[in-house]
Amino acid sequence: MIVADKKPIEEIIEEVKDKHNILILGCNECVTVCEAGGKKEVGILASALRMYFMKEGKETNIDEVTLERQCDHEYLEEIREVIDQYDAVVSLACGVGVQFMAEKYHSTPIYPGVNTCFMGVTEKRGLWTERCQGCGQCILARTGGICPISRCAKRILNGPCGGSTEGHCEIHKELDCGWQLIIERLKALDRLDDYEKIYPIKDWSTERSGGPRKVVREDVQE
Repeated sequence: MIVADKKPIEEIIEEVKDKHNILILGCNECVTVCEAGGKKEVGILASALRMYFMKEGKETNIDEVTLERQCDHEYLEEIREVIDQYDAVVSLACGVGVQFMAEKYHSTPIYPGVNTCFMGVTEKRGLWTERCQGCGQCILARTGGICPISRCAKRILNGPCGGSTEGHCEIHKELDCGWQLIIERLKALDRLDDYEKIYPIKDWSTERSGGPRKVVREDVQE
């Protein structure tokens, strides 16, 4: 899932302090799971903004809506009839949702209410960790299902660097060495011979360095 974190309320206030009709727009997908932008967080942010405007003596209308997704035309259509009555939307979706909203409703200012962090997993409540950088050329089959692009601080593709010590990365003592994890996984799978193989340079053109990417599936296009 895409993991996000709440923006400081001061940053959001700075963007909307001169607005009069504000829509706080949540998303029921990833940001709900990581407790950054779901219905509960929409309510908390709306309450905080109402308190700010009341203390400032400003009459400001703040509405709350949570869509199933903000990265899909179908669900964004649900607010088409009301979007024009707002002079600001604070989107608690990830950066994808914010941009898609801005593209679809280009005459209404869309402000982000969260910081989009990474694609990751829920290890336990309140702890989300990165697992994927969306590099576009998945090599998990070769590395036992552990990604050196996201788990190794240096994104090394053929074994650990000389800085790892006792299974930990030199960047931070509490950070597991990504390649140590891979080696242990290959041992468990009785595939340690794969560790001896030297793999060619990765095709980085499938990553972000080639510009905005897209996936085209002609078999499902209408």
